[in-house]
Amino acid sequence: MIALIALLVVLFVLAESSLFTVNQNQQVLVTQFGEPVRVIREPGLRGKTPFIQTVITFDKRLLSIELPGDQITLGDQRRLVVDSFTLYRITDPLLYYQSVGPLEDGIRGRLNSVVSAALRDVLADNKLLDVLSAKRDQIMATIRDRVNGQMRGFGVAIQDVRIRRADLPEENTKAILARMQSERQRVAAQARAEGAEASARIRADAERERTVLLADARATSDKLHGEGEAEATRISARAYSQDVDFYNAWRTLQAYRDTFESGTSRLVLTPDNDFLRYLQNPPAPTGP
Repeated sequence: MIALIALLVVLFVLAESSLFTVNQNQQVLVTQFGEPVRVIREPGLRGKTPFIQTVITFDKRLLSIELPGDQITLGDQRRLVVDSFTLYRITDPLLYYQSVGPLEDGIRGRLNSVVSAALRDVLADNKLLDVLSAKRDQIMATIRDRVNGQMRGFGVAIQDVRIRRADLPEENTKAILARMQSERQRVAAQARAEGAEASARIRADAERERTVLLADARATSDKLHGEGEAEATRISARAYSQDVDFYNAWRTLQAYRDTFESGTSRLVLTPDNDFLRYLQNPPAPTGP
């Protein structure tokens, strides 16, 4: 009975060590004493020689690696702090194993250095406006192709290289902000100067127009006043010529009214003064 149980245990251990499962997102390299034997890319249940062969699993999915911020000088001598990330896929497990070993993270150091060098070389041939414009996609495609060519011997395919963030260095940012501030101040000062000039010009034009209008108004007023005076003189002369005695009497009575209207006026005149003639001898009516 004990022998049977031991036999079952041995068979279970042998079965467990000789069978393995390949998932859909995996690819497998089988090695024997460290030497590659075969590559399995199709999913399913597989077998191997127990205790002799080893299964090394690699991911078939897209993998990403982030490159920390690195200061890069552009073609126009501008400097940028660039953060990037790279998407890659392990396409040849055997070549990958022979190049960097069984660990998936073994490629990171090499890939970081290749991507950093490609970024520096390609961005050094482009200006800041190119990096910030629609040309950026073309620049990143060039970087991806260059990295892909250099990493093909490691059994990986580079799917994409992207700039996640591109900032100016802190000292450059401060200088640019100061330049922008001084430029805005210059524009504001120019706008204020132009506004003051326009204001002075408008005031001068308004003052000149006011002076012209007042002069025209005074000229018109003097003309109308002269015409009125002349017309009044003609009317007075015509009325005076029609009845001289009546006109003299009317003017004298108006003088009486203006003189004695307040009731407190006092005149010191001789009795024979001509001003009092109508008070002493009222004029006789000439009408019916």
